[in-house]
Amino acid sequence: MKVRLSRLAFRIFQNTYFLTVVLLALTNLLPAAATAPPNSDPLLVAIGDVHGDFDDFCAILQRVELIDEQHHWTGGKATFVQLGDLIDRGPKPREVLDLMISLDDQAAKAGGQVVSLLGNHEVMNLMGDLRYVSAGNYASFVDSESEKRQTNAFQKYMAWRKDHPQLLAELNQPVLPETETEWMTRHPLGFIEHRDAFSPNGIYGKWLRQRSALAKIGGVIFLHGGINPDLTSLKLDQINDRIRSEIHQYDEARQYLADENVLLPFFTLQEAIAVAQAELIAERKQRTLSNEPRQSRIEQFLALGSWLCVREDGPLWYRAYDQWSEEEGVSKVEKILGAYNATNIVVGHTVQRTARIRPRVGGKMMLIDTGMLSSYYHGGKPSALKIDGDKKFTAVYLDQQVVLLEGKSAQSRMKKDQ
Repeated sequence: MKVRLSRLAFRIFQNTYFLTVVLLALTNLLPAAATAPPNSDPLLVAIGDVHGDFDDFCAILQRVELIDEQHHWTGGKATFVQLGDLIDRGPKPREVLDLMISLDDQAAKAGGQVVSLLGNHEVMNLMGDLRYVSAGNYASFVDSESEKRQTNAFQKYMAWRKDHPQLLAELNQPVLPETETEWMTRHPLGFIEHRDAFSPNGIYGKWLRQRSALAKIGGVIFLHGGINPDLTSLKLDQINDRIRSEIHQYDEARQYLADENVLLPFFTLQEAIAVAQAELIAERKQRTLSNEPRQSRIEQFLALGSWLCVREDGPLWYRAYDQWSEEEGVSKVEKILGAYNATNIVVGHTVQRTARIRPRVGGKMMLIDTGMLSSYYHGGKPSALKIDGDKKFTAVYLDQQVVLLEGKSAQSRMKKDQ
């Protein structure tokens, strides 16, 4: 019995020893990457102008593995930056906005982040500049009560006209519709609902008013148009605060003028400006003591053309990055990056003729609007800019990927090999 137990113990020892040796050998054969600490910098992806092109937007998001086929967030701890102009021109702006709002919530729950920045078209819609809103966009807001809302709005408009004969007499041009047919044409079904949705308390207006104009992430500045070198005296937070403050000031002025029955809530920006100008002229012509506080508020409202959020040289509209010569760009970009202790700047807004993401000044500037809405921008295509943790910049298209700028670790390896 003792002999059998000894032999059994010996076999167990033999097998255990053999297994231990094998495991140690396999461990030594494993590549170093398997035991190296994970990259502490999660993936960063930036996408430019979408303009209501929901289908291509989803396609490129799937391509960079941020969403699945059901449009759910699969990016984990990645950061997704969208540079504005989600809306206008294209057929499905509501779907695009709904997706962004949904991903904003889903990414946060997964430990990731969605940074949705304002473009000039977002601000245009918030202010009622509807030149690029299509009939189809309005139609997407239609419900069973739309005809009733349209009729009520028209009746309010006609009553407003009766109350403002002096104002109407001072209009320099026929900005306002005069007949029911003309009014209905300008205000199709869904128009009133669209304006409500982008109002301060509307589903899209409320969400968009919480967005920033620009963001700095890991040394990279992201925004829609660009930072004018002449604005570098302002800190990034100051630029964001100023844009947000101007939008708030606009909302307050519109509400005040609506409460005073100078404007109607559904007036477009162009109508509101024309009416405010006419009202100011009419009040100044009155012989009786005028309402000076109201005149002051109207004058403040009419000064919006000088606001940073609507100026051509402001961060939402600036296009010079596409126009500078390479030599000219070097000093200007260095001034911008130096002012904000940044390494790169990424912008959209200006469609690249090649439909390719365009690095400039050694990759310090990245122009990433490639005309995703190809039905409007002939030859355009969806794209994304992928930035890995070691600052490797890669242009991602539906059919290929192109490395635009090698990462720090790759660059250091290249120097060692030389």
